[in-house]
Amino acid sequence: MFTLQDVHETNRMIEENKLDIRTITMGISLRDCGHPDIKDLCQNIYDKVTRTAEKLVKTGEDIEAEYGIPIINKRISVTPIAIVAESCHADSYVAVAQALDAAAKEVGVNFIGGFSALVEKGYTKGDHILIRSIPEALAITERVCSSVNLGSTKAGINMDCVREMGEIIKRTAELTKDRDALGCAKLVVFTNVPEDNPFMAGAFHGVGEPETTIHVGVSGPGVVKRALEDVRGRDFSTVAETIKRTAFKITRVGQLVAQEAARRLGHPFGIIDLSLAPTPAVGDSVAHILEEMGIESCGAPGTTAALALLNDAVKKGGLMASSHVGGLSGAFIPVSEDAGMIAAVERGSLSLEKLEAMTCVCSVGLDMIAVPGDTSAATISAIIADEAAIGMINNKTTAVRIIPVPGKAVGDTVEFGGLLGYSPILSVSKFKSDDFIARGGRIPAPIRSLTN
Repeated sequence: MFTLQDVHETNRMIEENKLDIRTITMGISLRDCGHPDIKDLCQNIYDKVTRTAEKLVKTGEDIEAEYGIPIINKRISVTPIAIVAESCHADSYVAVAQALDAAAKEVGVNFIGGFSALVEKGYTKGDHILIRSIPEALAITERVCSSVNLGSTKAGINMDCVREMGEIIKRTAELTKDRDALGCAKLVVFTNVPEDNPFMAGAFHGVGEPETTIHVGVSGPGVVKRALEDVRGRDFSTVAETIKRTAFKITRVGQLVAQEAARRLGHPFGIIDLSLAPTPAVGDSVAHILEEMGIESCGAPGTTAALALLNDAVKKGGLMASSHVGGLSGAFIPVSEDAGMIAAVERGSLSLEKLEAMTCVCSVGLDMIAVPGDTSAATISAIIADEAAIGMINNKTTAVRIIPVPGKAVGDTVEFGGLLGYSPILSVSKFKSDDFIARGGRIPAPIRSLTN
């Protein structure tokens, strides 16, 4: 039962502290859409997505109006296209991306994820075709998001794909240079990817998922910061307990929306992703939470410890509020999407190297990082390799969403718009790793992978 105090508290979190449901994401299996002819494949995909997700946006809008809870995005994730399209006789999957984009526009969702390949241990024919198709696919579509998983604790790191993804990112940047390399903002490279993640650009419908699912991603950095303002000067046990209790309340709101959306749409409820996902709006920043703990500016000594506490407390609190927690769940640190992170870069307290250290304890990795346009493909690959190693050794998800912006240099700013925000260009080490990346092969899995 909800008490009157619960209702008032939730209203305050929504109206004053920017609590929202960041996304309702419908997962759709496309495993029954395969066809040798790519035209038939594309038609099968378009028909299934539009049929299955026909009422998704309207249902989200109805729930938002009835409960007064902002639902920012409605999205779709699909089976990795490298798997779905492998049986067709084609040397490019760009047409499939166009079919996904058309379906997304027809049903009105913000993004559709799943133009993806899973290659942590090696490639199939479909994986090769999918990855080579990414730059053009992201250049000519508006709502398609792409991801590649190239490492895991169990399999090690596919360094051939690491090398290739540096080149793919550079090519994507070049093809979308008229939009400040926006295509790269829709592409993420993973290690230990979760198959039930509702957040873009990394969402896809995992092969172990049911025919359809309804996943919900919640967000509330402003709510957590406001709660910590009431315990200024108190010890870290009090800080952790305050975050846990707040995360519980945030997740309960997500649970309510998820169950109601699943009931109305007639699809099974999947998971709640209880991640604190920031926006460029003032009062909705993960960096400001860390600063509320006593860090003068995000990136200063102590930042990684503060982020570790935050991430852990969010998970502990959220786990008690929902029977099915999944996805990434914790705290995101996307530079361009977080007003506090942007300010920290502008002040000089936050660097690429410090961000890498923070990724050891956050929920994702190097996210929405804008770097100079002349950063080489090999250097981007080496950055990916470092993040993959952190994920592999620590048995956690890590990811890289990096944007080499053509024509931009350190000191410039790039504007992406909307939730993607804006960012100063971050400095990248001038020292090269070309010979390291050129080796190829596979970095073996660590000893901790032998758990059977």
